[in-house]
Amino acid sequence: MNEPLLKVENLHQHFEISRNFKIKAVNGVSFEIYPGETYGLVGESGSGKTTIGRSIIRLYDPTEGQIYFNYKKISGNLSHKTQRMLRKNMQMIFQDPMSSLNPRKKIGDIIGEGLDIHGLYSNLKERNKIIGDILQKVGLSPAHAQRYPHQFSGGQRQRVGIARALVMNPKLIIADECISALDVSIQAQVVNLMKDIQDDTQCAYLFIAHDLSMVKYISDRIGVLHKGYLVETGTTKEIFSNPLHPYTKSLLSAVPLPNPRIEKNRQLINYNLETDYQNCILSKITETHFVLN
Repeated sequence: MNEPLLKVENLHQHFEISRNFKIKAVNGVSFEIYPGETYGLVGESGSGKTTIGRSIIRLYDPTEGQIYFNYKKISGNLSHKTQRMLRKNMQMIFQDPMSSLNPRKKIGDIIGEGLDIHGLYSNLKERNKIIGDILQKVGLSPAHAQRYPHQFSGGQRQRVGIARALVMNPKLIIADECISALDVSIQAQVVNLMKDIQDDTQCAYLFIAHDLSMVKYISDRIGVLHKGYLVETGTTKEIFSNPLHPYTKSLLSAVPLPNPRIEKNRQLINYNLETDYQNCILSKITETHFVLN
């Protein structure tokens, strides 16, 4: 636990729409993830959560900043050796369990694609055994390997997505809102499955979500993202029991309570980034109170 598995330093991700217009999706984000832990990344839609995940796994080329994974730099130009290491040891579970699966391929071929590329088996029998074992681990039958994605429910398709990520035995899994498209009961099953798998394999998770209750349940540490800025980070207990940033307080105030009497009289906290930043300057609050530049 002394050395981080993933280290993100001052990550910027900008997208040029035209010569005169640029979207600054991520601005100076820095955090670390240690082996075997779960780091939750929360924020409203459009805050840059998915962009950070895609930049880390190099689906996007970072505009600026440094990313280190497994003690190697993975930002900038990648050598063939570093790229193979990255693809083998870092996997992603996508948000939509249907659009992320090739409808023309059987489940066994979808899960086994990584095994084929990296040559992680010696013969076809061993390949089928690896695929059957990982399907059983995620609560499916080895016979399901011969089916197509449209023959499964949403929760089952997400389990296939988890199996595809796990079959490579990665050190880090980026879970990009992997439960947001599922029913509440199925969400609990998938999150419990991920926790059980983490106990068995000691893999680390970057858990991207906007459901604070699920993030609280699965995460060891949490980072709060707002408009591309990481405004607050800390342990789960610190964030939920003693939030410091006004936006974090606003997020937590939006979580519904199961007691109708308390919920009826509860007041939401509204937060405006521009107004709050201006007040920060006017009152000469020290810059350490904010991660914003």
